[in-house]
Amino acid sequence: MKKLTRSSMDRMFYGVIGGVANYFNIDSTLLRLIFVIALLFTSIFPLLIVYIVAIFIMPEDRELK
Repeated sequence: MKKLTRSSMDRMFYGVIGGVANYFNIDSTLLRLIFVIALLFTSIFPLLIVYIVAIFIMPEDRELK
């Protein structure tokens, strides 16, 4: 069973997008690009708040740190 966790290996800023990319089995660079474009179109704050909440809600994976 897959769990949504923050990535400890594929991280740029707390590993949230890396963890989501691992969960959905897609490229994390593509997901980061989509996230930045979405940030610009939503005037930054709504997605930024979701990202910050995800930092605290998503547990970190236990892979090699």
